[in-house]
Amino acid sequence: MSTSAFSSPAPDKHRYHGLLFAVAGAVAFSGKAIVAKLMYRLGADPFAVVGMRMVMAFPMFLAMAWWAGRQQREALGEAALLSRTQRWQIVGLGFSGYYLASTLDFMGLKYISASLERAILYLNPTIVLLLSAIWLRHRVRWPQLFAMLLSYAGVVIVWLHDWNSAALLAAGSRDLDARQAITLGSVLVFLSAVSYAVYLMGSGQLVQKMGSMRLVGLASCAACGMAVLQWWAVHTLTHGGQGHVADLPWQAWALSAVNASLCTVLPVWLVMRGVQLVGASMASQAGMVGPLSTIWMAAWWLGEPVTWRLIVGTGTVLAGIVILARASRPAPQAEPENKNKNKPQLGQALGTRAKA
Repeated sequence: MSTSAFSSPAPDKHRYHGLLFAVAGAVAFSGKAIVAKLMYRLGADPFAVVGMRMVMAFPMFLAMAWWAGRQQREALGEAALLSRTQRWQIVGLGFSGYYLASTLDFMGLKYISASLERAILYLNPTIVLLLSAIWLRHRVRWPQLFAMLLSYAGVVIVWLHDWNSAALLAAGSRDLDARQAITLGSVLVFLSAVSYAVYLMGSGQLVQKMGSMRLVGLASCAACGMAVLQWWAVHTLTHGGQGHVADLPWQAWALSAVNASLCTVLPVWLVMRGVQLVGASMASQAGMVGPLSTIWMAAWWLGEPVTWRLIVGTGTVLAGIVILARASRPAPQAEPENKNKNKPQLGQALGTRAKA
C-alpha cells in the first residue's frame, strides 16, 4: 500500500462516498469519549477502560497490519521489509501516539466533559506547528499565529462552560474539588494532544515507506502490549484498587467491545478510505463534524448541558483550525517533496487525531 493512495483525490464520482466515509469516521471517533464516560458510570476506571479497549482491538489491528504488509510485500518485495531501527521507531511511535496519548486522554475524560475533551484534542495542529517552530525552526507566519490564538480562545470559552457546570461534569471525582478536577482533566487531555503531536512529527519518514494503514496497525499493536502491561502493573501494585474488572456488569464489557471496534478500529479504515477517495484536505474538513457530533451525543447519552459558551467556543476552535489549515498550505513554488517528507502535515493532524 503506497502513501500516494492516501494523498491523491479520485474522480468526482467517488467524492460523495469519500465524504460519507470521512464524516462517518469522525462521528465514530467522537463516540469514544461517550462510551468511556458511560463505562465510568458503571464502575470502570481509566486503566480498565484503556486495557479492555486495547485487548479487544489488538486482533483487529494485527489483521490490519498483516493485510497492509502483505499488500506492500507483493508490490515491493524485499524493499517492504523493515530494519531493526525502523521496528524500534514503530515501538516509540506506538508509545507516544497510541499508548500514552490514549491513557492520558481517558484519565482526563474522568474529570471533564466530552465536548471539552474533543475541543482540546482539536488543538493538535496548533501543537504540531508550535513544536515545529521550537524543534525544527520553522517560521510561524502571522495568519498561522492568528489562527492559533483563535483556536485557544475557543478552548478557553469551552473550558469556562465546564467551569460553570463543574458540579455536574466532575461528579465522578471523589478526592478533588470539582473545579480542581476540571483543571486536572484539561491538563491531562492537553498532554494527550502533545503526545500525539510528537507521534505525527516522528512518523513522516515511516509513513513514506510503509503507508498509513500498515504504520497505524503495527504502532497500535505495540501500544496494545504496553496498555495491557500497564493494566496488569497498576492492578497488581494497587492490590486491585485500580484496573479491576471482575465486578463490572456485562454492559461495561459490551461498551468496551463497541469502543474497540466501532470507535477505534473501524473509524481508522473509514477516515483513510475517505482520504483515498477525496484527498486529505477535503477529508480533514469533513472531519470537523466530530466536535459537533460530540456535543450532540454528550447531551443525548450523558445529559451534559449545552450552553452558548459550548456552541460559541467549539465554533471558534473549528474556525481557527480551518484558518490554520488554509494558512499552512504550501505555496506553488514549494520545495520538492523529498525535502518535505519528514515535515508534519496539518491535514494529517486534522484527519487522524481522534484515533487516540
